[in-house]
Amino acid sequence: MKLYLSSYRLGNEFETLQRMIPTRMSLGFVPNAMDHVASDARQESNTKHIKDLTDLGISVEELDLQSYFGRTRALEQKLDTLGGIWVRGGNTFVLRHAMRLSGLDEILKKMARQDFLYGGFSAGGCVLSPTLECLQIVDEPKVNPYDSSGPIWEGLGILEYAFLPHFDSDHPESAAISKEVEYCMKNRIPFKTLRDGEVIIME
Repeated sequence: MKLYLSSYRLGNEFETLQRMIPTRMSLGFVPNAMDHVASDARQESNTKHIKDLTDLGISVEELDLQSYFGRTRALEQKLDTLGGIWVRGGNTFVLRHAMRLSGLDEILKKMARQDFLYGGFSAGGCVLSPTLECLQIVDEPKVNPYDSSGPIWEGLGILEYAFLPHFDSDHPESAAISKEVEYCMKNRIPFKTLRDGEVIIME
């Protein structure tokens, strides 16, 4: 599985992003990190971020994980038809719940397709960290629009370090990220910071 992880929106390596998508295949746009937000604001934001991708000539279809809660096999079959997914930012803990309830977390951990792209920004990268404990300042961990269960502190562990976006950037969460850096250093949690525009690419 290939990774394209941006601090914010598409980042500055969008030509590489275009190249990383298998030819003539669509990206599934995963909107669920914003499921706790009012529907009108959520839809407006999702439309903007989908346009970022389509403006590059990328074919996009929405992949709402709520449609696959308890239907992991159906989600696996759907992913087989896609060249990858684009996981938007929002609340990392909300996204983590959606991944567990749909089974996307386990699917990604065992993903065997080398041409499959996992792309995204902010929370879409954060959720791949080994632990989400270092994200509880920037994101509210108790937010859960699906059920009454508590926060999931385990990340997917696809990255070996905590993914910390918006560092030292003109972004409203930048100050909170600086505090997350202090938390990681105090608790000896490996981390990597990204300024807005920067991208982690793994092919």
